Amino acid sequence: METFIQALPKIELHLHIEGSLEPELMFELARRNGVSIPFDSAAAVRAAYEFSDLQSFLDIYYQGANVLIEEQDFFDLCWAYLLRCRQDNVLHTEIFFDPQTHTERGIEFDTVVNGLLRALERGRTELGISSHLIMCFLRHLDEDSAVATLRRALPHRDKIIAVGLDSAEAGNPPQKFQRVFEEALDAGFLSVAHAGEEGPASYISDAIALLKVARIDHGVRCVEDPELVQQLIAARLPLTVCPLSNVKLRVFDNMQQHNIVDLLRRGLCVTVNSDDPAYFGGYMTDNFVALAAAHPMSEDEIARFSFNAIEASFASAERKCQLEASLRDFLARA
Repeated sequence: METFIQALPKIELHLHIEGSLEPELMFELARRNGVSIPFDSAAAVRAAYEFSDLQSFLDIYYQGANVLIEEQDFFDLCWAYLLRCRQDNVLHTEIFFDPQTHTERGIEFDTVVNGLLRALERGRTELGISSHLIMCFLRHLDEDSAVATLRRALPHRDKIIAVGLDSAEAGNPPQKFQRVFEEALDAGFLSVAHAGEEGPASYISDAIALLKVARIDHGVRCVEDPELVQQLIAARLPLTVCPLSNVKLRVFDNMQQHNIVDLLRRGLCVTVNSDDPAYFGGYMTDNFVALAAAHPMSEDEIARFSFNAIEASFASAERKCQLEASLRDFLARA
């Protein structure tokens, strides 16, 4: 099964590029930019990756992001992730970035997006990995900050396909950002939002109704509302689920308790993703392997996560056909 999973064509729809910052690269960039970090080795950083909840992760996540300063830093970060995509046979990825994490530190918006985009373009030409950029608003900040970020993004409208909503969910409901999402939709962006990870099922319903999202990031607490589950099934509204992340942040105590396989079998459009892989102990293949070890599945069920991800992606119709053909060819040979 691990051999099957390793070779399975994959599509990632929930990846925070800042969360792919491995300790070794963190130290390299800290030295390069003369940034002090509160660790003396990569091993010490990894030892700190024991989290009790989302906020305990975010505290160290934002510390790590301080080493990202120059355009080349963002390129190096994204390129390292794309090389891992090639290793895991990820054919298409849609990555989140958090501009406010950087602009609040005095880093120009253009510096961030241009570095990331340069890596993604190289990934398309050299690795054959198609991609999109999704700009997330930090929900622990106020909506005025989100609006200002959206205005900064407008000159880059052709480079960013969607807006999203991430960071601390508890106490920051979707309605807090309804106005900025309306403005983003009017400007031609698609929309997604984190909901139903730490927050209640009602945050999922509100994100759908108020933010007009095309998919929900996480969404595992949808099971608290049976009517919502039926709505998600009927609408084929995707959930971009992150198994290792959910266990690491104590959304579930262990992988055996995770509900993604049950949701798949109930007909929801659920997908497997790595979220913040440097912090949560695994990229795409790792997530699939951990899930399969805890929940016996057939090869067809495992492949359905990839079919769902193709369906849920923002790839063009032509690219979706190519991805589906690659997946069907693989299954015919497996």
